[in-house]
Amino acid sequence: MSNVIVVGCGRVGSQLANMLSDNGSNVCVIDRNVDAFANLGRNFNGSTIQGVGFDEETLEKAGVDECDVVAAVTQLDNTNLMCCEVASRLFGVPHVIARLYNPDHERAYMQLGIDYVCGTSLVAEDVFSKVVSGHGAHLDTFGEFEVLRFSLDLSWSERNTIRVAEMERDHDIRIVAFERGDGSASSIPTRESILYNGDSVLACVRHELIEQFSKYIQD
Repeated sequence: MSNVIVVGCGRVGSQLANMLSDNGSNVCVIDRNVDAFANLGRNFNGSTIQGVGFDEETLEKAGVDECDVVAAVTQLDNTNLMCCEVASRLFGVPHVIARLYNPDHERAYMQLGIDYVCGTSLVAEDVFSKVVSGHGAHLDTFGEFEVLRFSLDLSWSERNTIRVAEMERDHDIRIVAFERGDGSASSIPTRESILYNGDSVLACVRHELIEQFSKYIQD
């Protein structure tokens, strides 16, 4: 069970909060407008706090010290960025996700290492997929695809290796490049290339397949 703080309780924030709550997460929603909490409906099982999402005291009241994910989904890019920066840098939250309206800001988000969702539709679903998958390896977005860099996790498997062709076939993804876990070599793979547990992998993954694919991503 994960502890999630959602900043912003508009259409996207309320939908996301209910999805996470229904999935078993402990959810706290922050919004400066107390009337916004009506968007959550009567069946919401989480908590709410009126305040500003990048205010340290407000975040502490929301339980940021034990938080696994902060998702900032207000309608203001600067607010979302500040929420993520404060949560990550001051409180050490391991995974922060920002909603991004202006694609011109994508480079800044990537340089800061902030995971984000850019778009106007299915935003709640995209953020939900990121939260439940637990990955923070987002590099870029191309239409239906996300470009991810992550350490390969095969600890759940009986094998310590997997062929690129097997991963691509079973999960409808494309492995773009990989580097050995010890840094000894990097390569653009062929279908017969073998990947090992702990290798660093660059891959293109469809949005809707991230949760399914997340078993390969080390936390």
